Amino acid sequence: MEKAWSQVVDTARRTVADGLVTGTSGNVSARVGDLVLVTPTGVPYDRLGPDDAVAVDLAGNQVHGSLRPTSELPTHLALYRSTPALAIVHTHAPHATAASTLVSKLPNVHYAAAGLGGQILVADYALYGTDELARAVLKALRDGRTACLMRNHGTIAFGDDLDQAYDRTAQLEWLCRVWLLAAAAPDAGRPRTLSTRALGRVAAKLKGYGQARST
Repeated sequence: MEKAWSQVVDTARRTVADGLVTGTSGNVSARVGDLVLVTPTGVPYDRLGPDDAVAVDLAGNQVHGSLRPTSELPTHLALYRSTPALAIVHTHAPHATAASTLVSKLPNVHYAAAGLGGQILVADYALYGTDELARAVLKALRDGRTACLMRNHGTIAFGDDLDQAYDRTAQLEWLCRVWLLAAAAPDAGRPRTLSTRALGRVAAKLKGYGQARST
């Protein structure tokens, strides 16, 4: 558990360093067997050490640590119970959060969306830390999606490990930035987008992309 907690903290600090999180916003978690290691609520990531590990079971019962877990625990647990997620990253990334206020689906301005499971959907707004928000996020992650926007809130992405969850988070922020830049270009008209069929062809090709992931 010590190694997994170190990876959680390192990933959380990376979200701050890369400008995806300000202050104590956002949260990170990783599943280890039937336990979930998760960042605590309201604690700056640079203050977290080995003795600050927080762990809960899949029912949300705290089994390790004295700090209270993130307020977004209901959403993290909903994803672990309903998807193949082994790691989750939630941020208030600026471009993604801005995009979440403008559309219900992020326009397909780049084929990278295929690597996140298809066109990016925006989860309906709900009060943070609630089961209602968890349900909205699950709905936006339907049909094999691994990342979504949260309206007037931010992003959430999951993966097989923290590196993958983080990479998907960064990719989503990049997609939103590209769309906002294109949409804001003076006298350029609407950004051209890709069809669902085009994304499907990319998704099929991506299955053989890159190197095999180490276990």
